[in-house]
Amino acid sequence: MDVLGQTSGLKAAQLNALERIYRRRMAPDEVISTELARFMCGLAHEIRRQIGVLIDRNGIVKYVMVGDDREIMLPDLSDYALGRSGLRGLRCVHTHLKNEALSQDDLTDLALLRLDMMVAIGVNTMGHPASVYYAHLLPENPQNQQLEQLFAPSLDQLHLDLKAFLHSLDAELERSLETGHVDLSDPRERAILVSVSQSSRREIEDSLCELDELARTADVLVLDQVIQRPQRLNPKFLMGEGKIKEVVIRALQQRATMLVFDQDLSPTQVRSITALTDLKVIDRSQVILDIFARRAHTLDGKVQVELAQLKYILPRLSGKGTALSRLMGGIGGRGPGETKLEIDRRRIRERISRLEKRLKGMMRGRLQRRSKRVRAEVPIISIVGYTNAGKSTLLNSLTRSEVFTEDLLFATLDTSTRRLRFPLEREVIITDTVGFIRQLPASLMGAFKSTLEELSDADLLLHVVDLSNPRFEEQIRAVEQILADLDLGHIPRLLVFNKIDLVDAEECAALCRRFQATAVCAQDRRSFKRLLDQLQKRFWTADHVVDGSDDDVENGGSIDSL
Repeated sequence: MDVLGQTSGLKAAQLNALERIYRRRMAPDEVISTELARFMCGLAHEIRRQIGVLIDRNGIVKYVMVGDDREIMLPDLSDYALGRSGLRGLRCVHTHLKNEALSQDDLTDLALLRLDMMVAIGVNTMGHPASVYYAHLLPENPQNQQLEQLFAPSLDQLHLDLKAFLHSLDAELERSLETGHVDLSDPRERAILVSVSQSSRREIEDSLCELDELARTADVLVLDQVIQRPQRLNPKFLMGEGKIKEVVIRALQQRATMLVFDQDLSPTQVRSITALTDLKVIDRSQVILDIFARRAHTLDGKVQVELAQLKYILPRLSGKGTALSRLMGGIGGRGPGETKLEIDRRRIRERISRLEKRLKGMMRGRLQRRSKRVRAEVPIISIVGYTNAGKSTLLNSLTRSEVFTEDLLFATLDTSTRRLRFPLEREVIITDTVGFIRQLPASLMGAFKSTLEELSDADLLLHVVDLSNPRFEEQIRAVEQILADLDLGHIPRLLVFNKIDLVDAEECAALCRRFQATAVCAQDRRSFKRLLDQLQKRFWTADHVVDGSDDDVENGGSIDSL
């Protein structure tokens, strides 16, 4: 087995001596054997470099590392999964050439890697073991201490039954998890939500609340939230390095499996943060993309979601760069050939090109269907609004259809079109589109532009708003901004306040007057009288007043075949 770390400059005999450490065995109840500790201290004194070992609970040496005179670098331990208690089952024992205590880096590695124990053995001027400094993690406690540091003047005075100690520590850590209501048998991902922004605290909390809903829709269990408002954003970690390490340690303590950032992370930031931890690191856009991938059922929707995902992934492919890639022939272009990274990028670009061509073909088909509707001179109404405002429920109630609805963000993704028949053989076409959301990823906006083209033919936009949401005004502004970005601001709009059954009647009436809106409860057809009356007045002469009864409005069925 190889010796890791800074081995350059060592003699062959010294390297052989380090390799022989792998053959050493320790009793399960001892931190390190006296013989191995003396050998490591003597060799470290000779080469003037720190020497460390990682030992499992059976007393087997798994890694031997060599550092410099100040620190030692630990290897990737992702192959060693965390146990039920949250510990990795490995302890690190290394030498300190100046007999100094554990450094902050040592303590950070202990917490980040969830080691059983971090041990430093001091080396005296004769190359013999001196003091022993060691630390271990703590379960949750009122003092909020993450770890405990201990000291023994010498190896002979290190009276610790390691096997019994680790058994007790495991039990305490598992008990703290149970009291913290973390169900490890739950198959869902467990996440810590993180927001790093210079906005006002209210805006941050509102955005985090929405991210929490997105996570719930994506079937993610949210354990905690972290907010930081720095004076300056860190280009490498978004937040400070010390703060991100603190967040990772907090996540590991609560047995989280991922960090979800409310802000979009750059490829560099994702790589920097994932280098610190084995936890998944995703951002808001990835959560939305995952939800869209779950909700897309039609071929059109699936193609658009895949296209958005590929465009998001392409700049985030990481590797050794393109320096060794061969992108051309001739002088200056010859080399070892395409790297695996470049092959992946090329295949993604080719797939994107094919999907875009496929979408153009689908767009032509939609254009033909829309032109037939326009020639039929049937008014077209498109329902727009913030996600989970009740658009699909309103469509179902108006047309007696059965479009999927659920109290989740982006419950329906694919466009649904129905016919709404009025008295005197009058009818309109109603289209339900995907819901909007703040900070909609640019890749999604581009991919779903073809679907949102349905809105451009609309004679009227029904802007449905969840009046019971305390942030409904911000949601109205967000939808209006997206409509403006899509060059749809010129289409007439009718503001519809939904879920009025959850709002005080007097407050609802005042808000309707203020915003010139029509109030409905999408689940109660009796509340549609004023809305239907306004629709009829907009499209036909008001010679008949709709009373909202079941006899006046009926489901005309799907018109996708027109």
